[in-house]
Amino acid sequence: MPVTDAPDGGVVMDPDPGAYRERASRVPGAVLWRRVMPASESAQRVLPDGCMDLIWTDGELMVAGPDTEAHLAADPVGTRYVGLRFAPGTGPAVLGVPAHELRDRRVPLDDLWPAVRVRRLADHLHAVLESGTMTDLGAAMEQVAGGRYRQAGPPDPAVAEVVALVRAGLPAAGVADATGISERQLHRRCLAVFGYGPKTLGRILRMNRAVDLARTGTSFATVAAVAGYADQAHLAREVRALTGVTLGTLIR
Repeated sequence: MPVTDAPDGGVVMDPDPGAYRERASRVPGAVLWRRVMPASESAQRVLPDGCMDLIWTDGELMVAGPDTEAHLAADPVGTRYVGLRFAPGTGPAVLGVPAHELRDRRVPLDDLWPAVRVRRLADHLHAVLESGTMTDLGAAMEQVAGGRYRQAGPPDPAVAEVVALVRAGLPAAGVADATGISERQLHRRCLAVFGYGPKTLGRILRMNRAVDLARTGTSFATVAAVAGYADQAHLAREVRALTGVTLGTLIR
């Protein structure tokens, strides 16, 4: 998922324009990304974003679950990644596992799918890369994930509604009222599709919005006001709690 101090929990745009690429995926709501670990970085800071990723890493397939705080990963220089970052709430339908079971975890895909099927997929992706490029490999991953997405059927409209309401700053009680379910039901459904309850989801989405705003050069005081924090000190506490560093460090 989201790498070095990435504002959306995905992968950061490296100063070297050849190091990272992303585009909207053919899988609805997803982003297809690829990256090569540069020599300028000793670790990657993956910010929480409510998303799940299917990732190919130099021949291995893994799944990154939804994070509750920044995840630091160190890989050798030159390590290659191709990933599909699913929109909040849609990963479980494609991957076939409740989001909360993968919270703050990175697991091999064959822990979730039959090993024979995963090996067949890995061999197919290897063949694609041997005769093509990382772009072709990403397209092959999209094809597999797209098939799973279609098999899962139409997405639950309540997922997008909950995301919108949480992003608007509604507390859990307000989201429950708006969606017509109890707070207990809301929490249980959020665990399954997002990996955590609506309160944690709200903190994470708000933090990502704040980091995005700060990266545009907006003053921290304005960021705090626009993103819905009580004040700049509240913003600072939340960013450090969720990422482990200050907002200034992130945008630098």
